[in-house]
Amino acid sequence: MQTWQISNPDYAAAIEAVVLTMPAARHLGFEFGKIAPGEVEIVQPHRAELTEHNGYFQGGVLGSLADFAAGSAAGTLLQPGWVNMTIDYTVKILAPAKGEQVLARGRVVKPGALITIAAADLYSLEGEAEILCATALVTMRNVKLG
Repeated sequence: MQTWQISNPDYAAAIEAVVLTMPAARHLGFEFGKIAPGEVEIVQPHRAELTEHNGYFQGGVLGSLADFAAGSAAGTLLQPGWVNMTIDYTVKILAPAKGEQVLARGRVVKPGALITIAAADLYSLEGEAEILCATALVTMRNVKLG
């Protein structure tokens, strides 16, 4: 079993500060739920401009949420002064996403010094019901700033 070594005690604040300043994240208007070592939850409220075809979330929105959730989960394991950049991701749409919110759960699959692989599952939420609507696998390059 992998034991996560966090050398940045402020990883949660760092993730929010970096991600929520990105133009795409500001456009989507999501909020972070859980932020833990190797795991992140993002909550995307329903907004008409992010939907199509009678209120279903756009596929591009689901892909962006998957990328942000997986990348943020990977970012929780980085040392201060490091960031990750997505170099590849694959999103599989399993069901239409329609509901009050979309919940994206990101998790690290394989941490590494230079390359990290993470995954995300996206659920549409309607009341208490969670419907799995997409999965993603994201590969990121870890980069030291400066």
